[in-house]
Amino acid sequence: MRALVLTGPGKAEVQDVPAPSPGNDQVVVDVERVGVCGTDMELFSGEMSYLHTGASSYPLRLGHEWCGTVTAVGAGVGESWVGRRVTGDTMIGCGHCRRCEQGRHWVCEQRFELGIRDGLPGALAEQVAVPAAYLHALPDPVDATLGALVEPGGNALRCVQAAQLSPGERLLVLGTGTIGLLVAMFARAGGAEVHLIGRGDDDLALPKSLGFGHAWTRTALPDLPWDAVVDASTGAEMPPFALDRVEPGRRVVYIGLSVPPSLVDTRDLVLKDVTAVGVLGASAGLAGAINAYADGSVDPRPLVAATVTLDEIVDVFAGRRPPGTGPKVHVDPRL
Repeated sequence: MRALVLTGPGKAEVQDVPAPSPGNDQVVVDVERVGVCGTDMELFSGEMSYLHTGASSYPLRLGHEWCGTVTAVGAGVGESWVGRRVTGDTMIGCGHCRRCEQGRHWVCEQRFELGIRDGLPGALAEQVAVPAAYLHALPDPVDATLGALVEPGGNALRCVQAAQLSPGERLLVLGTGTIGLLVAMFARAGGAEVHLIGRGDDDLALPKSLGFGHAWTRTALPDLPWDAVVDASTGAEMPPFALDRVEPGRRVVYIGLSVPPSLVDTRDLVLKDVTAVGVLGASAGLAGAINAYADGSVDPRPLVAATVTLDEIVDVFAGRRPPGTGPKVHVDPRL
């Protein structure tokens, strides 16, 4: 089959690789759609921290935002999965450590991360093998575009849940990329008053077109009490900015990562009695994201600028994005 392979920093190519066979407790999925995110871009550039800690290494097969149809099952998996449209969890725990047994498999020390850490090749390919225990079935209203947005949606939903807002309270979202806009969508669906910060006026056009009238640059941000702040940016200066802006006694949620380390003064955290929450992975939010997409309360399809082929995604990694206003690029490996 054909698959995208990173062969080194700044080097990506489509290769013919062996098609997967389902191992014990696994299924094989014919991939229908895959999203490319900032983590993939950092793995391509060589900046991703996992490449420096040894958790990831080249050659590497990307793809962790995906959907498709199960076409084969291994030993221990019911035949009823065959023919079902699915997506899956990126975080694959060992299943027997203390964290996994407590239901926190996404922080298992021995976890695989599909298409990110070594061990499980990703879905930027015609087929992918996935542990059946980590599958999520997709209902009919969740089309291919939505299916490939479940993983980032699960991350965003976890951020909104961690913010612990009541309807009518005010949320400030830092960043207008895919995660920031998804956080805004889920928070709006829950009744929050949502404000966003972009780097410049060009970043504000899309959120405004999506009905978010409160979209600002940092310099234009009004002086309002913020009941929660979600940092979905990649700027090293933004984590302390979030802490500075949030109301005392409330919550800051961190999901964005900067390449250089960011610094938060814990004296400010303590003296404001603020709770800071970090979000890693969509695992606990996947089912909720699917439900929100299925019932129409959240529709993130306008975030997708274009759907391209495997060959064309090589150009995207090289910086030649297709035209389109959304921050997300999808791949259809069948094209």
